[in-house]
Amino acid sequence: MRVIAWLVEGTWPACVDAVRAHAPGDAEVVLLHVSGPDVPAVAHGAFAGLLGRRSQDPGDRLEALGDTSATALLDAAAERLGRPCVREERSGRVEREVVAAAEGAGLLVLARDGDRSRLGPKSLGPAVRFAVDHAPCPVLLVWPEPAPRLDTIPPPPPHHHP
Repeated sequence: MRVIAWLVEGTWPACVDAVRAHAPGDAEVVLLHVSGPDVPAVAHGAFAGLLGRRSQDPGDRLEALGDTSATALLDAAAERLGRPCVREERSGRVEREVVAAAEGAGLLVLARDGDRSRLGPKSLGPAVRFAVDHAPCPVLLVWPEPAPRLDTIPPPPPHHHP
């Protein structure tokens, strides 16, 4: 069985802990980090607009910083996991890269990324919602911290009578 753990800054420890708790000992664990192209692309565009006023494109520096950050995150996650794993870094549309990485996997582990102060659908941001809706394998969705109380569930909509 292949288990993919999608690691995002701020919530990755919960995903690693879920893998430790729920993945079979003989599972191939893939620690996945996906970098979106947005920030370096904006910097590259801004640099092009400066018409060469600077000697170095700041987008290149942002890409290098992103690579360093992803490597550090994957290293910390592998250490926390404490067992052999594969580290995978992808770049592109984050939600689509996660779904593509999950093809053929036995489990995708990811964390809620929206409003985590209450229960309900708003606890999922757009990227996680997309991955949950489109994953080609079973999904384990975890809270990065203890789940909110049951009384945080939004009230039902008012009942409409014709």
